[in-house]
Amino acid sequence: MEFLTPALKNALIAVFSFLFISHCLVLLIANIKKGKDFSNLKLRMKSWWVILSFLLLIFLTNKLIALITIGIMSALSLKEFLSFINFEKEDKSIILWMYLSIPLQIYFLYSDWMIMFYLFVPLYMFLILPLRRMFTGRVENFIKVTSAAQWGILLNVYALGYLGAFLFIKTDTIKGAELLLFLLLINTLNDAFQYIWGKLFGKNKIVPKISPNKTWEGFIGGMITTVLLSVTIAPYLTPMDLKFSILAGLLISVFGFFGDVVLSAVKRDAKVKDSSNLIPGHGGILDRVDSLTYTAPLFFHFICYFFL
Repeated sequence: MEFLTPALKNALIAVFSFLFISHCLVLLIANIKKGKDFSNLKLRMKSWWVILSFLLLIFLTNKLIALITIGIMSALSLKEFLSFINFEKEDKSIILWMYLSIPLQIYFLYSDWMIMFYLFVPLYMFLILPLRRMFTGRVENFIKVTSAAQWGILLNVYALGYLGAFLFIKTDTIKGAELLLFLLLINTLNDAFQYIWGKLFGKNKIVPKISPNKTWEGFIGGMITTVLLSVTIAPYLTPMDLKFSILAGLLISVFGFFGDVVLSAVKRDAKVKDSSNLIPGHGGILDRVDSLTYTAPLFFHFICYFFL
């Protein structure tokens, strides 16, 4: 348990206590209002227990197991993304190279070879994937196939890989695991509150052709709530003062929304509602981490620029 600081321990206890109380309230309300169907909400609550238990592998183990856990999540997300793209039989070897990049990224992080982590996917894989397509001797849909492969690996391997990169931030005053938990908490709460405010007051749609349930009321209400939560939680898990807590809340809220909507556009193009049914009541892994594809790398660089 090399990451378990007193602040991290208290935060995890608070998270699981909140989930326990929420689950009890859902069961109580469902028992009182027997005429209404709460089956989906009950299913979602059960899934949250599985999700949070999965996250314990990151925070209550060592760096290698934590990185492997993040790598598995990245691989599942990549698998769902690839299901949207109709690769031809001759292009299957490109997919193999995409999956091979995941253990390589884990190795670069674990060996603290950060320059290779930063460059391998956006530079070397950017060069390798078109070469692999070129050696098939086929030029049909060359741009489409290589562009889809490169974008998929950037989102699901490189961007999500920054979750692991947080674990290697460590100074006398900054603990990377605490920063990672802060990001996951604020990012998840932002998604939840944008949904809640949208359901309660949403009228004016932002991008109706892409995500018809996204409204300005939900976005603004979620953003304000997220900033308030950031200001409240940051003193316990981060080195940020009031000004930076506000900026972090704004960054995670705004770009979390962008990540969600961008992946909604991908799913709409593929004519699917959810990336999969892997997580009952929630959809797939990609549905849960879509906002993190934007917020993980941006918040990482935010911390590096201002505090390291």
